[in-house]
Amino acid sequence: MSSDKFVFRAVADRGRCCGYGLCASICPEVYKLDDNGLVYFDDDRIAPELEEAAREGAAACPAEALWLVKIEE
Repeated sequence: MSSDKFVFRAVADRGRCCGYGLCASICPEVYKLDDNGLVYFDDDRIAPELEEAAREGAAACPAEALWLVKIEE
């Protein structure tokens, strides 16, 4: 990622993920889908320039399996 300053990280409850893929279609830089269609992250840290898209992707999850948390400094 292009930023050294990360304020948020993405969290997924993979047990709740139903594989709709809305998150990955909205923000593919953060949300990836494995071979079973379940969400995972290459890196769960959210670059500032991706925060809005990452929030939109999490909010689009019908299973409410995604959210962002503030990284403790």
